[in-house]
Amino acid sequence: MTRQPSLLERLPAVRGRLSEGASLAKVTWFRVGGPAEVLFKPADVADLQAFLAGCPADVAVTVLGVGSNLLVRDGGIPGVVIRLGRAFAEIRTEGTHVYTGAAALDLNVALAARGAGIAGLEFLSGIPGTIGGACRMNAGAYGSDLSQVLVAATAVDRKGNLHRLDKDGMGFTYRHSAVADDWIFCGVELIGHAGDPAIIQQRLNEIQAAREESQPVRARTGGSTFVNPTGRKAWQLVDQAGCRGLTIGGAMVSEKHCNFLINTGTATAADIEALGETVRRRVRETTGVELVWEIKRIGVPAESSLAITPKSEA
Repeated sequence: MTRQPSLLERLPAVRGRLSEGASLAKVTWFRVGGPAEVLFKPADVADLQAFLAGCPADVAVTVLGVGSNLLVRDGGIPGVVIRLGRAFAEIRTEGTHVYTGAAALDLNVALAARGAGIAGLEFLSGIPGTIGGACRMNAGAYGSDLSQVLVAATAVDRKGNLHRLDKDGMGFTYRHSAVADDWIFCGVELIGHAGDPAIIQQRLNEIQAAREESQPVRARTGGSTFVNPTGRKAWQLVDQAGCRGLTIGGAMVSEKHCNFLINTGTATAADIEALGETVRRRVRETTGVELVWEIKRIGVPAESSLAITPKSEA
């Protein structure tokens, strides 16, 4: 019988790094989840383009940022997981504009803007994750969101073509962009306005204090779990349904902010997802409101025939 080539053998040569069975739990904020069948860390944009152009069309491709607003299921992610690294995290400023790679942390972008005397981007310090992820979901907090500060973004499509999208081309709505799911953001241009670094720092301090007071920022969590329904607050609906402190296995609804789910130390991804679905059911039964997941859930369950076996460290 002829041996079928492994996924790794079917992929094009790269200048970056390809790893089989790489752990993803270590790079997600929940600290749960199975491995990637193959993990690809591109060397730069050209390496990413060449890989996508040569990657077989039947191979699933998933993009992973810093894993902040993400739940990877226990069976892992079949296909290729792409994780942008240092080459995509550079930040530079020019006048009131900030040019940043998609892998730059939102907080670091806010700090770079402060250093350059650019105001209007302080809200980013209150959003866990990367700028690329913020673009994907039009992330926002503390009175602003990406749609209010974005000038343009660059993205690579599944065939390796590079595109430049202005704000209108992003199709922003509340916590959503209309960009194709298989496009990978690689760079972003933002705009603020001239400001006093001391005043900007004061606003950053206020946001940090507000987060620490109201959110479980030091816990293993994925950030806000559910999108706020129009005219309502998700946390209030969860509280009204009696779910504050609710647990399933090692997963718990935060006592501090009940739109946050927490891994208390022993949770599996299945525990966390089951808890979220239980909360959704109770809110629906109590209030008639259908909560929508804000956390992105990807991968397959541990019992799936597609579940991945760990083979190496990322």
